[in-house]
Amino acid sequence: MLAVVQFPGSNDDRDMRFAFKAVLGAEARLVFHKASELPPDTRGVVIPGGFSYGDYLRCGAMAQYSPIMAAVKRFADAGGPVLGVCNGFQVLCESGLLPGALVRNHGLHFICEFVHVRVERAAAPFTSRVAAGDVLRIPIKHGEGCYYAEPGLLDELEQGGQIVLRYCEVDGSVSAAANPNGSVANVAGVRSARGNVMGLMPHPEHAVEPAFGGSDGIAILGSFADAVRSAV
Repeated sequence: MLAVVQFPGSNDDRDMRFAFKAVLGAEARLVFHKASELPPDTRGVVIPGGFSYGDYLRCGAMAQYSPIMAAVKRFADAGGPVLGVCNGFQVLCESGLLPGALVRNHGLHFICEFVHVRVERAAAPFTSRVAAGDVLRIPIKHGEGCYYAEPGLLDELEQGGQIVLRYCEVDGSVSAAANPNGSVANVAGVRSARGNVMGLMPHPEHAVEPAFGGSDGIAILGSFADAVRSAV
């Protein structure tokens, strides 16, 4: 079972559950942030996008103190797979489950558009359905999606294969023009050193049906669902 965490201000929680249940046929359940434990049959955790606690302090800064996050940390420390999308990525960085930070977009304005991302690492549990070098078209919608890491940390991420996605042109080339928010090294998604926690700014749950702009998001969510099923 996949646990989709709900914070006050989450607004992509039901979209995420729909993508897993209706499109991928995976069991997914909403779990409120005040819960102190994850359901006992949890095999994967998803922290969806939105504006947890209204982003009143800093994106994800308050959500890290919700009771459920202690359980999510225990789950991740035990090797359980955790995926954070947009605000979920911010929450994971604020919680120390992922390296680096998300800051205000260059240009200081909210961005809502489809972008292209290149897969840098193809491996379970997040990108097993694709190959390194594949290009996915997935939408973004954020005001604080600029990924930042100090040069030394960035080197570690590069060498350790922790950068999973980069913003790119449609042909896969990485350029400044293809970087929508100013993220260092065009980073769109990273994973933990252990490989079981990943965060990305693009919204795969909004790219699972051709009639609504495309289905490339299935590559990521489907990989995650596959990993959860194999763990049962």
